[in-house]
Amino acid sequence: MRQALVDGKNLEDRTARPGCLKAAEEMITGAHAETVAQLLAQEAATGLRADVVGFHGQTVWHNPDAGVTVQIGDGQALADALDMPVVYDLRAADVAAGGQGAPLVPIYHRALQSASAFPMSLPVAVVNIGGVANITWIGEGGELMAFDSGPGNALINDWVRARADVSMDEGGKIAARGSVDFLSLLALMGNPYFKQLAPKSLDRNAFDTAPVDKLSTEDGAATLTAFTVETICLGLEHMEVRHGGAASLVVVCGGGQHNDQMMSQLTDALEMPVMGADALGWRGDALEAEAFAYLAIRSLKGLPITFPGTTGVKEPMTGGVLVKPSV
Repeated sequence: MRQALVDGKNLEDRTARPGCLKAAEEMITGAHAETVAQLLAQEAATGLRADVVGFHGQTVWHNPDAGVTVQIGDGQALADALDMPVVYDLRAADVAAGGQGAPLVPIYHRALQSASAFPMSLPVAVVNIGGVANITWIGEGGELMAFDSGPGNALINDWVRARADVSMDEGGKIAARGSVDFLSLLALMGNPYFKQLAPKSLDRNAFDTAPVDKLSTEDGAATLTAFTVETICLGLEHMEVRHGGAASLVVVCGGGQHNDQMMSQLTDALEMPVMGADALGWRGDALEAEAFAYLAIRSLKGLPITFPGTTGVKEPMTGGVLVKPSV
């Protein structure tokens, strides 16, 4: 998949599959077919049956300013393999209408917050730390605002993979042994993205590790972790200014909630409670998968999945492409 990110870079035709992209698309589709088939087999024992699959695929290039977002994953092939309807290509309509096409999950964040048994007063901020970090702000009246705040885990993963031959800094243990290099952090924070007004979104590879390349493995991990934390704090500050007050609670989901170093720094930096999604009874690691199932249902019902406050699109709009088994 790392080669797919290379081969997808700078694509202008979102249907093109140069380099390894065709093979990667077949692999992604096959992996989803296998996983969903296993889930359906488990459901059969309970008498439940899914009606539709929400299929996001894998983003290999995202440049909404050029009107391009590319997700590999063959919706028709998945529908045929599973013999059931599939809703896929969930970002394209928003981008075609002038939106950022991301983030897509905020409407599900609001659904979770509304149904939560955990008492919380609005406004609430939900921070999803995946490869990229994004923030959803649920206002006092339930209004939504969201944007990509900056890097999430991607830079840290790339760094420790190159330096320590591990896929991630599990628990933030490598970063915990290092020290933040503030000159390098300042260079990272100088990226012009952070001066842009929201809504805005990022490609996974919008940043690189060049400013920390001369640091030790531990100091580089510490600095990149601080970079993610600082940009999340900057994003929350932007939300507070826009809405005239702080959130009552910050909920962290995605892989970042398992990075103890990152969570500790966020808790220390913010003057509001910070909780992992799992602590609320949400399934933080499965949240995005759940969200795309939710978006598929909204798509089938013609309900909006993106909004002016979340992607910058001019009006709330639905999205996604429905395909049914061809045989």
